[in-house]
Amino acid sequence: MFPSQQSLKKNFFIPSAGADAAAPSGAGLYARFAFAGAVCCAVTHGAMTPVDVVKTRIQLEPEVYNRGMIGGFRQVIAAEGAGALLTGFGPTAAGYFLQGAFKFGGYEFWKKTFIDAVGIESARENRTAIYLGSSAIAEFFADVALCPLEATRIRLVSQPDFASGLGSGFARILKEEGVLKGFYSGFGPILFKQVPYTMAKFVVYEKAAESIYASLKTPKDQLAPSTVTTVNLGAGIIAGTAAAIISQPADTLLSKINKQKGAEGESVASRLISMSKQLGAKGLFVGLGPRIVMVATLTAGQFAIYGDIKRVLGATGGVEISK
Repeated sequence: MFPSQQSLKKNFFIPSAGADAAAPSGAGLYARFAFAGAVCCAVTHGAMTPVDVVKTRIQLEPEVYNRGMIGGFRQVIAAEGAGALLTGFGPTAAGYFLQGAFKFGGYEFWKKTFIDAVGIESARENRTAIYLGSSAIAEFFADVALCPLEATRIRLVSQPDFASGLGSGFARILKEEGVLKGFYSGFGPILFKQVPYTMAKFVVYEKAAESIYASLKTPKDQLAPSTVTTVNLGAGIIAGTAAAIISQPADTLLSKINKQKGAEGESVASRLISMSKQLGAKGLFVGLGPRIVMVATLTAGQFAIYGDIKRVLGATGGVEISK
């Protein structure tokens, strides 16, 4: 699922040990951060499409898909064939490529901006606030890019006969419902889901990685690349589990609101309130188990791939404020 060191070295330029003077900076550095984020999110979310299909079906039709994650896989395959597990792969990969660029690139940019504003020592003492603020702002802009493609993905998964793929599904929603109602009806819940999710994801990752590195006898800059990748995987699993639990209610509401059109004149806020009342606390956490599996796996993969691509591209100029 993850690109090997060999494939990364083959496809990307690797700065030589003596090329420190030519190390990327400014726009070039953040473009590398954005590219690494785009690839890691597209690869991991694309690979998890089958799990996401089952998770979405459980959320939208719990009375039908009520046999757990494994049972859900069997139900989808029995009713629609194995190919149905890849429904929405196109918008998933495209959407999260864009989202990953804005999320990871934006996180590095805003983190550096805040550090420059308050000073390195103050930033180190208040690093949790820096992590939270940077990730929240980055995620807002990432969701502007993601929302239309996420709306298309959910429509394709919830209504398999809606369209044949990304292009036709996107065009049909645009034609029948317009930009705001068709693509951004779920913008409120996607922010409600993604912003807390991303804040938890980055702050827990940073704290977990800091603790792991502190427990090792060898300084971080002297560790083997494979060890760093392992640390990224472990911290990512912890971060993904926490982020999945925090954002689960909003994820359920997002699936519901994108399943079908709202009534004429009905606002997004009123739809969300009505859905929350109908579902109740228990209903909002339907599908949590599969989602923890999915989010913990993809978050671990994202941080591992992100770190490896940054290293290969020589994008080592990010500021670290962990103790």
